[in-house]
Order: sequence, then structure tokens, then C-alpha cells
Amino acid sequence: MKRYLVLLLAAMPLFAGIAHLTLPQALQIVKKDNLELKIARFNEQMKQYEAKAASGHHYGKAEATMMAMRSNDAGNVFGFKLQSREASFGDFGFKDFINPLGNAIYGASQGNPPADMSGLLQLQPDDLNYPKARNHYLTKFSYMLPIYTGGKLTEYGRISKAMVRMAQYDTQKLLNEKLFQTRKTFYDITLVENYIRNLGKIISNIRRLKAVVKAMKREGYAQPIDVMEVDARLAEAKSMYNQAKLNRDLAYQFLSFLLNKEVSSIRHVNEMAPMPHVSKADIESKNIDIQKAILGLQISKMAINVERANFLPTLGGFAEYGSADNVIWNEFRKKDFYTVGLQLKWNIFNGGIDKANYEKAKVNYMMVHDQVELAKKGIGLKVDKLKTEIGSIEADIQSYKKQLRFARAVYANYKARYQEGLVSISDLLIKQSKELEMLLKLLTAKNKRNTKIFQLNSILNQGEKL
Repeated sequence: MKRYLVLLLAAMPLFAGIAHLTLPQALQIVKKDNLELKIARFNEQMKQYEAKAASGHHYGKAEATMMAMRSNDAGNVFGFKLQSREASFGDFGFKDFINPLGNAIYGASQGNPPADMSGLLQLQPDDLNYPKARNHYLTKFSYMLPIYTGGKLTEYGRISKAMVRMAQYDTQKLLNEKLFQTRKTFYDITLVENYIRNLGKIISNIRRLKAVVKAMKREGYAQPIDVMEVDARLAEAKSMYNQAKLNRDLAYQFLSFLLNKEVSSIRHVNEMAPMPHVSKADIESKNIDIQKAILGLQISKMAINVERANFLPTLGGFAEYGSADNVIWNEFRKKDFYTVGLQLKWNIFNGGIDKANYEKAKVNYMMVHDQVELAKKGIGLKVDKLKTEIGSIEADIQSYKKQLRFARAVYANYKARYQEGLVSISDLLIKQSKELEMLLKLLTAKNKRNTKIFQLNSILNQGEKL
């Protein structure tokens, strides 16, 4: 039994989560282990391979082909022999033609009358029509190279590289989102744990008040209903306390999901996140959405060049070298062959399709140009709105802090007056509920402010780079 207990105690650290985690440590873990970021990086890698594939078209294509065949088809057999450089007059059936012709010539030389040779034209030679089956082994090397494509291949290469950059922007934007969520969760946990601590103090105060009320009841200065009112308020405070603990546990679960690691505790941060410096130049130079819009404008320009290339000719070259025989690789150099050539292709007319696509690409470029300006103005407006909202919430926070201090002072005053019999328990609990109300409003305001601060950081792209 003792041995099992020792093993259980030794294994406990394996199941425990990360304790006393700091925010910088959490941000590094998110960058490294977050599953969504890993998936985004895989997408980046695929785009990089697509770019390599696009650039590979510049270098043409080389192929090696090896074919093994056997046939008794007359056309195939004759073609096999011809490609193997072994065709002879006998393959045409000259044997069936020469014997009658020779006899006729010999008879004429002996003074015989000329024989009728018209039947030779109807002769069907067996060697040509019914050849024996033949093996054929063909080995061929070919190379095709695009020499000029009107710039289309170049633009496709540039577009594919731009798409790699677009994928990197998407990954960076996702990183900003995950950093935003991680920071917010740290601040949420800090706020809710401070809230839990304050609720604990309030619950302790209510319990002490309950003891006072019970003592006054024994002395005849309080009614049973007073004790019930205090119990009801204590139950309300405990409910808020338990709900706050559940929210804290949920926040830890979300943090563990973000980090892809179990987290059991963190080191608290300041309740109020620092306000970032904001300038128009920073917004336009760093914001991911604006950078993606600008890159999209560049891609649309490349698309115009691709459509323009359809009006230009294309020129390609090819070369082929090989050898064939009825025995594999037999007398390869003696029976080898080659072919080289060029192909020029120019689309003269296709019903105006190329013209329409070209005009469409130009219109798309103008549309994307306006989208870039819209993105700049829209992001700027969003930043201004966030700054205004943050300023308004900060004013609310200062107000709630003062109201909370006042509510606590009033509660202490009313508690003393209640003990003197100057106010009722209902009046006292009303003042105590004001403290709970202000505490909750302060927590909510701080949470809203931090959320908008982190949204502003994400817009400004003020996060760690991948």
C-alpha cells in the first residue's frame, strides 16, 4: 500500500498543469504550440511550394520514355522495322513480285512473246500483309522549353510569390489574434481573482454582520426577520462568489486551449493594460488588413499583365533523342534518331474573349485601388472609435472607484448606526448591496477597457513577429 502511495505521489507532477505562468512565457508558448498557428504555418509552406512549382515552368520539362511492345499488325510491324532502321525491300513483298517478273524477262530474252504482267498489280504480298509478330523497344529522351510567353510565366511566378506573402500576412494576423486572446485571458483571470478576493471580504463582513444581528436578537434589539435578511444577502454574495470562480475556471480552460498545454495558475498582471501610442503613419505601415489590401492591388496589376500576354505570340522549342530495336538497347548509337524544332503560336481572333478579360482585369485593378483607400479610412475610423471608447470607459472607471470607496464608507457608517438602533437592517443591507454593485461595475469596466486596448494593439500589429 505504501509503495502505491509513493508511486501516486511521484506521478502527480505529470498530471499537474503549468503553475505560476507569466505572461511573457505564455506568449512564447502560444507562438510555438498553438494548433491554429501550426495549421497556418503549414498553409504557408504549401504556398511556398506552389511558388517553386510556378517558377519551375521557366526551365521547361525533360522526360525519359521507354516503351516495350509486341504486335503482328502489318502497319505496326512495318513501322517498328522502319523506326529500327531495318526495313528492306523484302518487307514490301518484293519476293512475290520479282519471281514472275524475272520469268517474264527471261522468256522475252529467249524470243518468247511478251507475257501478260497486268496481274502483278493485283498481287497481295504475304510478307507485307501477314508479317510475323515482332518485339519493339523504344527509348526516347525529350525536352520542351518555353522560350517566350509574352511575360505570362514571369507574372505567374510573381503572383505565386505574392500569395506566399499573403499567407504570411494571414498567419501574422492569426498570431495577433492569439496574442490578443492570451493577454486578455491573463488580464481577465487577474481581474476575476481580485474580484473573488473582494467578494470574499464582503462575505466575511456579512458573516460578521450576521453575528452582530444574532447577538442583538438575543438582547431583544433585532427581529428574526433581520437575521433572514442577512442570510439572504449572504446567499446572494456566495452565489456571485461561486459564479466568479466558475468564470475563472473557464478562463483557465481557454488559456490551456490557446497554449495547447494545461495551466493551473498564473502570475497576476496589472489590472489595467497600458494604452499604446497611436499614429496614422503606424496604422498605414503596420496594419495587416491594409498591407493585405496593398498586396492585393499589386496582384491585380500582375493579373493585368497576364491578360495582356494573351495578345502576344508564344514561342517554344523542343528536342527529342532516342533509339529503337527489337532487342532492348541493342545497337543504340547505330539506330539512334533525333528531332528538334520550334513552335510559334499566336492567337489572331477568339471572338473578343481576350479583350473582355483584359478590360475586366483593368476594372478589377481600379476596384482594388479603391478598396485600399477604403481599408485605410475604415481602419483609421475604427482606431478613432476605440480611442474614444477607451477614454469614456476610463472616465467610468474613475467614477466607479470613487463610488466604491463612498459605498464602503457609507456601509461602515450605517453598520455603526444600526448597532445603535438608528437605522434598520434593510437600510444597512441596501448600502451594502451598493458596494457589490459598484464592485461588479468596476470589474466590468476594467474588462471592457482591456479588451479594447488589446483590439487596438491587434490593429496596430504591435505583437511579436513569427
